[in-house]
Amino acid sequence: MKILISTDIEGVAGVFHAEQVRAGNGEYERARAWMTAEANAAVQGAIAGGAEEILVNDSHGGFRNLLPDGLDERARLVLGKPRYLGMMGGLEEGCDAVFMIGYHSRSQGRGILAHTINSFAFSRVFINGMELGEAGLYGALAGEMGVPVILATGDDVFIAETTDLFPGAQWVQTKVAHGQGSGVTLSPAASRRAIAAAAETAVRNLKGTTPTPRPQGGLAAPQGGVSTSGRPSGGKAVPFRIPAPIECRLQTQSAALADLFCMWPTLERVDGVTLRFTTDSMQAAVRTLNSLAAMSFMLR
Repeated sequence: MKILISTDIEGVAGVFHAEQVRAGNGEYERARAWMTAEANAAVQGAIAGGAEEILVNDSHGGFRNLLPDGLDERARLVLGKPRYLGMMGGLEEGCDAVFMIGYHSRSQGRGILAHTINSFAFSRVFINGMELGEAGLYGALAGEMGVPVILATGDDVFIAETTDLFPGAQWVQTKVAHGQGSGVTLSPAASRRAIAAAAETAVRNLKGTTPTPRPQGGLAAPQGGVSTSGRPSGGKAVPFRIPAPIECRLQTQSAALADLFCMWPTLERVDGVTLRFTTDSMQAAVRTLNSLAAMSFMLR
């Protein structure tokens, strides 16, 4: 069994401020070490559950945050951009399931450091009328390839808005959001223990080697609502699929950005800050969104 671990940073325990997720300062260096440690916890749990091969995808910013010399040597690391599958880079090798580690809530949400792909450019993203953040977009991309998300970790807002997309998945709540930059967090050590346990359970459930354990606190956990264990779900994980054709409706952060993006002939302007386009697959939709995010840098 091969597992892809897609690792972001905003949902990692202890991370609350933009300085912690941007390279070039000491706070970031500490945060990327916590990010690497949570990835390692997921690797360790997956192997304990019976996974034979692990790919870890660095899915934040420039995709060069995880520390290769700090990664569990039993895993291989997906680094750098551009890459067609973005946060799901590695699925092209043929994977059985995905973990989403350190993920965050969508733009305009109340989660910690909430955004969708590009906080400067994108306000809201709708696919076939459904508002999605990064987890939903990339979970649907994985689903299109027949791969389920079986574990996801992040704050309580992220979990609340994402749970219904991935039935049968395990969930680890690393933080409770009190605002965009405040809340209550597990310690990095406690978060790693919870992730390792949930990862083992997720893989065992997929392999059918053990039943899902009874809930042990879930979202409404003690000590400020922070869960110290996986949030079990009933049933077997299934891929999250959105049938084609795919209509993407994108609200930008400014009219100037909509002006820029609609230089692309296949994009249709809806109003001052809204555009839409139609594709035949989620992969094409995600690749288009990532291309628009790259275009936005000319207006920074």
